[in-house]
Amino acid sequence: METALHIAAGAGYREFVEELVKMMTPDELEMQDEDGNTALYFAAASGVREIAKVMVDKNRQLLRIRGSNEAMPLCIAAQSGKQDMVRYLLSVMDDTDLTDLDRIDILCATISSNLFVVASRLIREHPNLALARKGSGETALHVLARMPLAFSSGSQLAIRLRCFFSCTQEVHDLKRGHLPAVKLLELIWGKVSLLDNGGFEELLRELSRLLITAAELGNYGFLTVLSRLHPELLWKFDDRKQSIFHVAVAHRHEKIFGLIYDIGAHKDMIAAYKDENDNNMLHLAGKLAPLSRLNIDSGAALQMRRELLWFKEVEKIVQPSYREMKNSDGRTPHLLFTEEHKDLRQEAEKWMKHTASSCGNDNDTGKPIFLHSRLFMIFTASTALAVFSSATSTLMFLSILTSHYAEEDFLHSLPNRLMLGLGSLFVSIANMMVAFGATHFILLGHDYARIAIPIAAFASGTVTLFALLQFPLLSDLIRHKYNRSLLSHPGERPLF
Repeated sequence: METALHIAAGAGYREFVEELVKMMTPDELEMQDEDGNTALYFAAASGVREIAKVMVDKNRQLLRIRGSNEAMPLCIAAQSGKQDMVRYLLSVMDDTDLTDLDRIDILCATISSNLFVVASRLIREHPNLALARKGSGETALHVLARMPLAFSSGSQLAIRLRCFFSCTQEVHDLKRGHLPAVKLLELIWGKVSLLDNGGFEELLRELSRLLITAAELGNYGFLTVLSRLHPELLWKFDDRKQSIFHVAVAHRHEKIFGLIYDIGAHKDMIAAYKDENDNNMLHLAGKLAPLSRLNIDSGAALQMRRELLWFKEVEKIVQPSYREMKNSDGRTPHLLFTEEHKDLRQEAEKWMKHTASSCGNDNDTGKPIFLHSRLFMIFTASTALAVFSSATSTLMFLSILTSHYAEEDFLHSLPNRLMLGLGSLFVSIANMMVAFGATHFILLGHDYARIAIPIAAFASGTVTLFALLQFPLLSDLIRHKYNRSLLSHPGERPLF
């Protein structure tokens, strides 16, 4: 049931649409497909402002015709993240064209699409939208709580790219170091503070549950902004007797957990809480992390190490008696850790042995050739270094293969050996390349440089490729080596 105008508008063919609109009457522009969508609905999704303008100029009634799921063209533009289209449609629509439910739907759609400046404009024009609820019962705060990337500076790359050729409020905010999501949240909270005491207390109870959602997703920015605006939110508990810190431990969000050092004496009170199954905070650290959090490290051994770091970090803040406390299943935190991480420990052992074995089988160190050449000293020195570093890496890998693989070994001993083994292997490879090049030129001499150079480059490239493939693992090991704690010092987190 689509017309040529539907197809052209959805494809963004501006000139073709302009010619079609000239041929059609205003009523014909209102033709709908089988889902009830007009051509303007398609244009709103495409985001080409000129196409929408030529239709609206001929028939303003198109702005009010709803399509799929009773959505208006403006709502579709917001859901698609078409900022220029949203601004245009808002500018040509009358205030009476939208119901209160339309406005909250559009507000939530603009937030989900990172159109925070547009969302702020809507709230300033209609302050009641700050706490208005969609048909599902959600508010703008619920949407922001589910958007951890919106509060990180890295997420603003999309805004930078979208606004590269335009001078918009988002660009000015970024230049001043302000995140639009933060400004929007502060604007909403400004409307919250105007509530009476009863309404404010009711909202705080709901926010305590909302903060748990944000903590599960690792929305550190959302939590820090709200805690700065209302610090008491940090030590609220949900129906399961868990705070955001308990959730941060269970879901392994170290930045959120680090906030516990900024709440003073409340830290000890929160650390003493037990959930409905008598699990204290250390029990939660003893449980296996969600797969999405385990996968931030490459290799089971580093995953095991991070889990051990988490357990020891939480162990520092709980009362000594809690370390041996049993939950409703009769398990202490350490016993729970051992049971939950049994499979991961075995995988870590296999991973260590496999990595050590695959790296230790490389014996391409070259042999000395006694030729009288000025390159011979380079060859001799590089060969000696290659052999020494190769032997060092072999010893490190052998020590890994013969390790006892106790839980504590994954914290320092095994990662340190693997790092030293890989590091010395890379040194061996580099010197092997130098020795190979020196040997090649000694053998062929300058008379055969046209042959020697491509062969040496090809061989060196092959060895270099091997080194580059192993470098991510080495960088992970170095990062873990100098990350003895998961958390930064309290003074490095300017929360208040």
